[in-house]
Amino acid sequence: MKFKVEPPAGFRTRGDEPTGTRVVLIRHGEAYCNAKGIVGGPIGCGGLTELGEAQARALRDRLVRSREFDDAVALYTSVLPRAIQTAAIVRPGLPASLVAVEDCELCELHPGEADGMTWEEMLATFGGPDWDKHPGQPFAPGGESWLGFYERCERALLAVAGRHRGERVILVVHGGVIEQAMKMVDNRDPSVRLRLRTENCSITEIEFEHDVRRLLRYNDRAPLAAE
Repeated sequence: MKFKVEPPAGFRTRGDEPTGTRVVLIRHGEAYCNAKGIVGGPIGCGGLTELGEAQARALRDRLVRSREFDDAVALYTSVLPRAIQTAAIVRPGLPASLVAVEDCELCELHPGEADGMTWEEMLATFGGPDWDKHPGQPFAPGGESWLGFYERCERALLAVAGRHRGERVILVVHGGVIEQAMKMVDNRDPSVRLRLRTENCSITEIEFEHDVRRLLRYNDRAPLAAE
């Protein structure tokens, strides 16, 4: 029999067992827009590359072995092909009862008229926003600003957490969404750019409990399940 003895609360650094909503954010596998340098909205996404599919299968195999998300009660994806395809591949490692719900609120930043352009074309046509100085500037005509993107992600994540209080939910999303979620953990200014390197098919998990957000893991691509 295995016993776990932890220090008293005042000396413990690991934190208490989560009791709030556990929001699991899985970044999609590599997409054609990532590999070819294309602005990846609905037009430019292109779905997963062969490498992206292999990354998703590797995560699926881990989850099939570990069954670490067998307590998940819901599965959400963005409406972009790279997220939908990743969720479909990973699906056997999740509870059989889950049906993926597509939600545009969970998409990467909306690029507007730049969608489908190469990054060089985008810069030549629209110049590109300087979000360090002007976070309210749209990415391109018809697109979102950095501040608008944060506000959408915050709204979407709080809605999911409120809908599934005290439960675990799986979201297959994008690196930008995960960056905005990480800012929510520390109550960072919405205009801040963390410039994280969130890897494809990595797992980030955040606990939402009332006004408290706690990071449980970030960029987890280990072959073994996290405890």
